[in-house]
Amino acid sequence: MKVVVPGGTGNVGGFLSRALAAAGHDVVVLSRRAVDVGGGVRSARWDGRTLDAWASEVDGADAVINLAGRSVSCRYTDENLREMMESRVDSARVVGSAIAAASAPPRVWLQMSTATIYAHRYDAPNDESGIIGGAEPDVPGYWAFSVEIAKQWELAQQEAATPDTRKVALRTAMVMSPDRGSVFDVLSWMARVGLGGPVGGGRQYVSWIHGQDFLRAVQFLLTESSLDGPVNLAAPDPQPQRDFMRTLRRTWGMPLGLPATKWMAEIGAFALRSDTELLLKSRRVIPGHLVDAGFTFEHPTWSAAATDLVRARRSST
Repeated sequence: MKVVVPGGTGNVGGFLSRALAAAGHDVVVLSRRAVDVGGGVRSARWDGRTLDAWASEVDGADAVINLAGRSVSCRYTDENLREMMESRVDSARVVGSAIAAASAPPRVWLQMSTATIYAHRYDAPNDESGIIGGAEPDVPGYWAFSVEIAKQWELAQQEAATPDTRKVALRTAMVMSPDRGSVFDVLSWMARVGLGGPVGGGRQYVSWIHGQDFLRAVQFLLTESSLDGPVNLAAPDPQPQRDFMRTLRRTWGMPLGLPATKWMAEIGAFALRSDTELLLKSRRVIPGHLVDAGFTFEHPTWSAAATDLVRARRSST
């Protein structure tokens, strides 16, 4: 297939694009600047909001996988939140415009979304019919804006006039890959230096998916015509943060992990130029539609996934 990947230069987009190319697909990454993703992946320029020459790559393509959007690993200032919203919504809208204008539109459009759309909760997991967040009591008010970003992101895809293209919103949990700069890399660093203890008590759930299962799920969705709309890309084993990090520490051989209160987490997040929502919101998400459609996970449990990821990281270094 010919696959166009807007925003395919980040950590997740890079390994996804290279893997698709290695599987024999013609892959074109759309980027704001000239890049060399490697692995036989071609690239074209776009600004993420304007319909331009890049749209010719969409016309005649088999699939579009839109991953574009400002990283959430930042301080949640008003400016950064605005950039998160605009970069996601604008890119989804212009991809929809390119598909709508194509004489030979792609058969499927996979649009990145986020598991953050679900409510902060401890009592039960969220499948695709779960509770959408934004109205939870006793959480910081700005958390609702993160949910609103996700809702508007998905709405931009839903509203696109693309009747000949199947549309899937990828409600994605944290993607764990052994690559440098990945979320697994950051969490592993914390675990290895003894900082990977419970944060704010550690009851909040961490939802995740192994990078190889993320890749397999994307490949599954490219051809599984029975699936459209929201699909959770998350392993079926979300863990309380204290258990999640305990497993990661033990896998790295670190017996201790210093706990952190909420105010200590604020200081740490400020030093890392990130935000405590990424640490404190309980994202208890499970795959519903994927499993019902027959998808099987190679890494369904966190203990086995962590062992595989640590082994891969050690072998690469």
